[in-house]
Amino acid sequence: MTTDLDIRGVAIPAAELSWRFSRSSGPGGQSVNTTDSRAEVSFDLGATTALPDVLKQRALRRLEGRLVDGVLTVASSEQRSQLMNRQTAARRLADILVEATAPPPPPRRPTKPTRGMRERRLRNKHHRSEIKRLRRSTGD
Repeated sequence: MTTDLDIRGVAIPAAELSWRFSRSSGPGGQSVNTTDSRAEVSFDLGATTALPDVLKQRALRRLEGRLVDGVLTVASSEQRSQLMNRQTAARRLADILVEATAPPPPPRRPTKPTRGMRERRLRNKHHRSEIKRLRRSTGD
């Protein structure tokens, strides 16, 4: 796969992606032990120049648990075809980077419960306590 990955309008050149192939586990028919169908793509997030600095720092911070020396690695071995596994791995890598570079959500605005909400809550509490009170034995 020599195509670039598109992350939030930024193209990551195919030259910055390194691929590795190995034998896939699981079913495979006649060619189970001969084809290197498992695809693994690595992207050096720490050393890339393709991403703007803001997105790069955001991704490094959010993916710090997944990175090994600043390198993000994604593997795929679900398909029997190496090409399909390459496409799947590239798509997963792109999805991870899109999610990691997403802007933070807007801050939550604290709100007070409405008067009706408070009244309903208290009415329900009273109702539950009444049910439990009626279940008690009279002690005779």
